[in-house]
Order: sequence, then structure tokens, then C-alpha cells
Amino acid sequence: MSKPTIIQTIMSILAAFVGVQSDKNRKLDFEQGSLTTYVVGGLIFTVLFVATLIFVVSRVLGD
Repeated sequence: MSKPTIIQTIMSILAAFVGVQSDKNRKLDFEQGSLTTYVVGGLIFTVLFVATLIFVVSRVLGD
């Protein structure tokens, strides 16, 4: 079994972030992937998501 590629890792993180990760893919992530990679990726996407929300809300409110 080979390690997931960067694209596969990003897609897996995004799917888990949205809540549509399949059980098969989740098992593959735990068996083949690195916990550190998924945690760091999840934190990065969370920060980007919150920053995007703050930006959109500030633009809508005109502040």
C-alpha cells in the first residue's frame, strides 16, 4: 500500500470537513495516511474557512 498523494489528502480533508467522507476512504486514511498530515491540513482548512467567513461578513456589512 502506498501513501496518499497530496491531492488525495486534500480531497480527503475536504470531504471530512464537509461531512461526506465515505467509510472506505476513512479507513484507508487511517491505514495509509499520517495523522500529523491530516491534523495540520484540517487546521489549515479551518483557518481558511473562518477567515473567508470573516471577510465575507465584513464585506456584506460594509465595515
